[in-house]
Amino acid sequence: MMPLFIWPPSPDHKGTLMQDLLTQLSNLRRPRLLIRAARIGADTYRRESRLPRLLGYGVMPRTGPALVRLMAMEADMNAQRENGDACYSVAAHVELLTAVMGESRLLRAQAQAETPAAIT
Repeated sequence: MMPLFIWPPSPDHKGTLMQDLLTQLSNLRRPRLLIRAARIGADTYRRESRLPRLLGYGVMPRTGPALVRLMAMEADMNAQRENGDACYSVAAHVELLTAVMGESRLLRAQAQAETPAAIT
């Protein structure tokens, strides 16, 4: 199981935490077919419709906290897959991975927007 982070981070650790989330995502190893299907879904990802279904209705969390929750849920789902649990659903796993990829793209875009442009 992946370690969970304390959210929100202190102001001096914000960049480090974001990098840790993105590093964890890049180290994620899942079957190729699951990743392929999730990438296709991530191209049309709309957080307004997907996140409430996955995280529950109410106030929509910001990208970082949503991604932490989604990653924890995905780790549990992957454990079900690996253990051959009868409750495991491939479709639900793909939907969860799609949301993880979509939120990670949003997080990367936010990180790039916060980084000042290089002067050339």
